[in-house]
Amino acid sequence: MPGPLDGFKVVEIGVWVAGPSCGAILADWGADVLKLEPPNGDPFRWFYKAYGMPIDENPSFELDNRGKRSIVLDFENAEGRALARQLVDGADVFVSNLRPAALERWGLDPDTLLEANPRLVYASLTGYGGEGPDRDRPAYDIGAFWSRAGVGSLLAGGDGNPPFQRGGMGDHTTGLATAGGIAAALLARERTGKGQKVSTSLMRTGLYFIGWDINVALRWGGDAAQRTNADRRKSINPLILYYRTQDDRMLWLLGLEPDRHWQKVCRAVGRDDWAEDAGLAQMADRSQRSPEIVDYLDEVFASRPLDEWAKVFEEHDVWWAPVQTPSEVVNDPVAEASGGFVDVLTPDGAAMGTGETVRMVSSPVDFSHTPWEPRGPVPALGQHTEEVLLELGYDWDRIIELKEAGAIP
Repeated sequence: MPGPLDGFKVVEIGVWVAGPSCGAILADWGADVLKLEPPNGDPFRWFYKAYGMPIDENPSFELDNRGKRSIVLDFENAEGRALARQLVDGADVFVSNLRPAALERWGLDPDTLLEANPRLVYASLTGYGGEGPDRDRPAYDIGAFWSRAGVGSLLAGGDGNPPFQRGGMGDHTTGLATAGGIAAALLARERTGKGQKVSTSLMRTGLYFIGWDINVALRWGGDAAQRTNADRRKSINPLILYYRTQDDRMLWLLGLEPDRHWQKVCRAVGRDDWAEDAGLAQMADRSQRSPEIVDYLDEVFASRPLDEWAKVFEEHDVWWAPVQTPSEVVNDPVAEASGGFVDVLTPDGAAMGTGETVRMVSSPVDFSHTPWEPRGPVPALGQHTEEVLLELGYDWDRIIELKEAGAIP
């Protein structure tokens, strides 16, 4: 099925993750996404090789670039820039996570493009925002989302050091937010006939990501209490904590409403006396005795494997979740049932018509009346350059001239 954005044209000038992840979501939703790349390509294409892994596949790049068409242009070449402008002038959406100064230098700033194409939705993703003093500071999500927005500090362990973040988490959150903003702007355009600029940043999304803590700091000053590994036995609420089982698996209790869940957990772990103890009836009392409670729960949960605890929790209506590794998640039937995975054509499967597919992660939104499916595999660098130019009305003589001029490879 084509998806809800079928018929919309998107031009993306994106590198690494934040901008391309937004473009990939739009492609999943049915848009025709043209990925404009410099002659040496998006550097994320070569990430694993740059780290010494002698492999041609890049599953991370594939997730954020499947279903697009790749066009190579030299943005430092006047004719290359003119081609980029022509493509954007005929597009519905422009998406970029390049720094504003570079886009301004190439004549791809919002004022210029919106003047030429008033119906354009211009989406800008930056590290620190497009207006402030650090608008052109390099970031990545490690810098703007994890570090400067405060996410990493809140996840620090007992030694005070933040954990090593997993790749693309802040980028993907920002890309998804931008895709939602683009959809809203396209809806507004249907009502008003006018496009507009949509903007967000890794830092802005990071602030929202930990908005509870940031809002506490704004309203009350200071930092909210941070839960670290060292403070685990002193948890305010031992029912919203992780525990390890006999088979070295982990479970996370979900008793966020402590008074609601306290007696059920007590009976599940064989402590009816706690359930009836007036001295543990209030949250404040349990917080004072948290080391005792956590120590007992550590001991009792370590006495059985996870599968057995799952049955006990089901019997007693205890809310919980297993703590899973990625290799466990991909075999979890619930992840499958949630629509979390999708089959995507391989380049050979698409080119040769064999139908060969690989399993990949889905983008996280479905539509009941306009269901989407991946538009195709990840494109090779510049794979669609000539195809797109022919669609624009160029003939082969003109395409050869552009090659000779260095505008395209």
